[in-house]
Amino acid sequence: MTQKTPAPRRSPGGTKQKATEQMAEPKPPKTQPAGRAGGALPPGDADGRARVFVENVQPDIDAGRFAAKGVEGDAFVVEADVFADGHDLVGAVLLHRREGESVWSETRMEPVGNDRFHASFTPDRLGFFEYTVVGFVDRYGSWARDLRKRAEARQDVAIELLIGADHLERAARGLKGAAPVAKTLSGLAKELREKRATEKQGAQVDAATSVEIIELMRLHAERAHAVEYPRVLRMFADRERAAFSAWYEFFPRSCAATPGEHGTFADAERWLPRIAKLGFDVVYLPPIHPIGRVHRKGRNNTLTPEAHDVGSPWAIGSTEGGHEAILPELGTPEDFRKFVATARSLGIDVALDIAFQCAPDHPWVKEHPQWFRALPDGTIRYAENPPKKYQDIYPFDFETDDWRNLWAALRDVVAHWIEQGVTVFRVDNPHTKSFRFWEWLIADIRRTNPEMLFLSEAFTRPKVMYALAKLGFTQSYTYFAWKNRKWELEQYLREVTSPPVSRFFRPNPWPNTPDILNEFLQHGGRPACVARLVLAATLCGNYGVYGPPYELAQVTPREPGSEEYLDSEKYQLRHWALGGDDTLAPVMERVNRIRRENPALRRDDTLRFHHCENDQIICYSKRSHDGENAVVVVVNLDPHHTQSGFVNLDLPSLGLAWDDRFQAHDALNDARYLWAGPRNYVELHPHSSPAHVFVIRKSARTEQDFEYFV
Repeated sequence: MTQKTPAPRRSPGGTKQKATEQMAEPKPPKTQPAGRAGGALPPGDADGRARVFVENVQPDIDAGRFAAKGVEGDAFVVEADVFADGHDLVGAVLLHRREGESVWSETRMEPVGNDRFHASFTPDRLGFFEYTVVGFVDRYGSWARDLRKRAEARQDVAIELLIGADHLERAARGLKGAAPVAKTLSGLAKELREKRATEKQGAQVDAATSVEIIELMRLHAERAHAVEYPRVLRMFADRERAAFSAWYEFFPRSCAATPGEHGTFADAERWLPRIAKLGFDVVYLPPIHPIGRVHRKGRNNTLTPEAHDVGSPWAIGSTEGGHEAILPELGTPEDFRKFVATARSLGIDVALDIAFQCAPDHPWVKEHPQWFRALPDGTIRYAENPPKKYQDIYPFDFETDDWRNLWAALRDVVAHWIEQGVTVFRVDNPHTKSFRFWEWLIADIRRTNPEMLFLSEAFTRPKVMYALAKLGFTQSYTYFAWKNRKWELEQYLREVTSPPVSRFFRPNPWPNTPDILNEFLQHGGRPACVARLVLAATLCGNYGVYGPPYELAQVTPREPGSEEYLDSEKYQLRHWALGGDDTLAPVMERVNRIRRENPALRRDDTLRFHHCENDQIICYSKRSHDGENAVVVVVNLDPHHTQSGFVNLDLPSLGLAWDDRFQAHDALNDARYLWAGPRNYVELHPHSSPAHVFVIRKSARTEQDFEYFV
């Protein structure tokens, strides 16, 4: 139950004694109290009567330093440890409000065992919300519990009834604007004060301990010496697409209908209906800005380009403009806005790459040389990640004395593309830029555009990746592309979909990117592509693919041992003959439809792995929060051989009893099976059925059902 309550007089802070504050070292009194051997009185600002402790409130990201992640319209669950000395019951309430409001909403927390309480609130808009927890001794509940025990032991409870009357009267006096409730409580208090023989006190006991009265007193009883958690915590409520999205990456310059021609936004716009039909709801474009000519890279990343080579889109800027300009070959700003409008009409967000770096001939190199780091010989250091070299890119120096103007200019770049209709940004290598800059930039943008989403492309150390998520990035790339064995998939996905990581980190796994073509795909071909697609799309609510080569299962590396694509379109135009007989498009469309039709696959927090006796088969499930939809996924991790074995399902996690029969409907191929109990057989051929996506339905226990479904 939720109600409004006035804000505490201090803000932010607690209503009474802080839960975990340490008593300050007291100053010696000027005069020693008579009769004492020594020592000092407790400090005057400490309330020694506060008996409750409120601890371990979660989510609490780094002692309140960062905000947890939530979604508009989804329940946001808060838990806390609340306990006190003695045998009295304790109660707890969750206080929550929109950031900036003066009035708290209050929701009673329910016990879940071992002094742990939980409750939830549902953010009703985008933006920041605040929450904290207040604990108190439940004096009426404790009294009612003991009263019932005494009455059952046939003891005289006359005195106890007078104590209860006092509790009721104090609660009635504290009510304002709730006359009917006050009348009910004061009326019962009067009844409890009537003297009755022991054998006739039963009616009074029943009235005082009724469910209705217990509930009213939980809401209105006096909370003397209540204790508030010492921090007001925050969460940011994103729109739904922050937690559930399917990304499709492509290069507009490779969308021309005729091989060898440079594609345009108009060409890319013609791709959008097909991408929407495949079920993707975010299209991600690499940088669309003018490309530098100085030290331009040639085909396959060579340092000796030919005159017709188009260069890397990440080498941003030339005499034609910088980060707010558009490569002329792609079209005009009006063409881009038309592309965005068409995408929006199809329910697709446009994600634009933000790469804060410059080509040597970017206008800023001449206009703001102080924004770049000079070497002793006077040249500017280009970007490196040894042994990789990026001679066509100059990184910004975030330690420049002119950092404020640099920050403002980069913020203006983001604001410019928001004005053009962009709603999502994929941020290139954010871990190589100032963390404080990202925290400031994202917070500044969210003040006026809380709907914006930011994807962190940071394939770096785990703590750095997690720090960026805490700083405000909505979604994050993961190590999924390099997790191919069963044990490492299970271990890693448990980590990123469970607390504490899941409270601030939203994984967005990609089986491939223009930079990542791992060995599993190279050697596994089409079966590996299908298996990795199913894994990425069902393990997490967000996922993405670098689309055209994945559709065609093109997995040829530049050379052995490389993760670069041969003839990568990072450095040249490509022409994609999509829609052939061997395309993965039907599989993509089917997988994305399964995602949309099954609420269980929209969540990460219900992911459960189930044991399979064959280490080449991985099995996991998800279940919707209302319990009505459950999905079990089984994938063959061997792209070369048929694998079989028994899966052992944790049936209660699927909402089933251990001896239930149930229908397992494979939504990938529409096959239906009747399974019984936890142990069931699977067989997966890498070319015909590399994966099952079973929608679980309870089934009648009849032989006819068994014959029909099998």
